[in-house]
Amino acid sequence: MRVTPLFAIAVALLSACASPIFDVGRTETVLPLSRAWVDGRMVEYITTDISDLTMAQMIGANHVPSLASALDLPRGSSIVERVYKFPNEEQISVFQSAPNPVGAENKDQSYSPLWRVVLVRWAERTTKRELKSEEELLAAEEKREVALEVTNIVVNCPVTRSVKGQSLKGVR
Repeated sequence: MRVTPLFAIAVALLSACASPIFDVGRTETVLPLSRAWVDGRMVEYITTDISDLTMAQMIGANHVPSLASALDLPRGSSIVERVYKFPNEEQISVFQSAPNPVGAENKDQSYSPLWRVVLVRWAERTTKRELKSEEELLAAEEKREVALEVTNIVVNCPVTRSVKGQSLKGVR
């Protein structure tokens, strides 16, 4: 593989963000933890950045309007997956995918920490229940039990831990 100078610069800049040098126990950042369903299993994640100002203010994340430009990539090359959000907090969110396993050994090539928000609203006469996967959500939509509203809001929510106990280095 031929390494271009631009690629080498990008790797150097990105590696500066992922430095393995840190003082465990002396310096840390504590962020609110959230949980989501992925294919019937629960994962934990943090939210750091949101393209929508109102949503960013609501949860205290960075407002990053340029995240929405990730939606402008050519069809088939998107780095944005879907997160299904229940606006009235009827249940936790549902992610389209998650790293498997969490960490450097991830084999899920479709996973991305950038998510396009899809709002989920229950139909009035539907008995609400916990939906734990994208497949269950799409089946409920087909039966007209829920309505899905695709937004142009992009959020950065990296998965930090799976219920199997796999987690990113330093997560406790």
